[in-house]
Amino acid sequence: MDYHPTLRGEMRHHESLADHTSWRVGGPAEDMYFPADKQDLIDFLRSLPTDKPLFWLGLGSNLLVRDGGIHGVVICTKNRLKAMQEIAEGRVYVEAGVPCAHVARFTTDKGLCGAEFLAGIPGTFGGALAMNAGAFGGETWPLVDKVITVDRYGEIHERTVEEYQIGYRSVNGPDGEWFLAAELKLKRGDTAQGREQIKTLLAKRAATQPVNQPSCGSVFRNPKGDYAARLIESCGLKGFRIGGACVSEKHANFIVNLGGASAEDIEQLINRVREQVKSSHGVSLMPEVRIVGEIIQND
Repeated sequence: MDYHPTLRGEMRHHESLADHTSWRVGGPAEDMYFPADKQDLIDFLRSLPTDKPLFWLGLGSNLLVRDGGIHGVVICTKNRLKAMQEIAEGRVYVEAGVPCAHVARFTTDKGLCGAEFLAGIPGTFGGALAMNAGAFGGETWPLVDKVITVDRYGEIHERTVEEYQIGYRSVNGPDGEWFLAAELKLKRGDTAQGREQIKTLLAKRAATQPVNQPSCGSVFRNPKGDYAARLIESCGLKGFRIGGACVSEKHANFIVNLGGASAEDIEQLINRVREQVKSSHGVSLMPEVRIVGEIIQND
């Protein structure tokens, strides 16, 4: 696609998405744009042909990009939409590209409580908004007072929480809009206590999850009244592998890239785990990870 000369961001072509996902797999993005800031992103969207496919990427966690890559334009918000500030007593403005862990630390340092659990979510706040991400008993949307979205024409919308249907790892709202930022409403708390809680949560995460290996985080949603990890482990699948993809020995709801895994290896392993759990327990595990992109067709 032609690059508009007045834009301030960076455009790359045929960019490997394996370099931008936490699983370290995935084919190329046809075009990939790194906006300079929020206004540059708005200008870019206004310059984009309306028939151009669009995909948004943050830290690339909770995402499996197939080996054929993504057709159209990928917009990367990582380290781009990164503004965050306390705008009033207990109210914090957070842009979509801010890592969740930074939100946890920032709010705690401001003497605000309720967002400590975000330290355990390895993604951007925009991604957390899109799926109502959670960890250690906390969820994203109870913190939200309102959101700012943008549509593919570069028009800004300010939305209330009531305009969305929020569920467990699911968010449904106005079509054709993406999260640019949110305003959070938090209670006053104790900074030292908050920092200690974050330290405890991170220690628990390191002890129970394969944080030193490439993964997407939790692969499956927990079924009602049970845990995906328990069901997978009870099927004897810890350590089971296809190619370079392996069910983690440390936590059965994680699939890790042992090195050299393809997206196809990982997707096949996801399907194998689902089939085994369905056969053994009659439970259909629902993937939490988003699977996108083109499959390479073998002749």
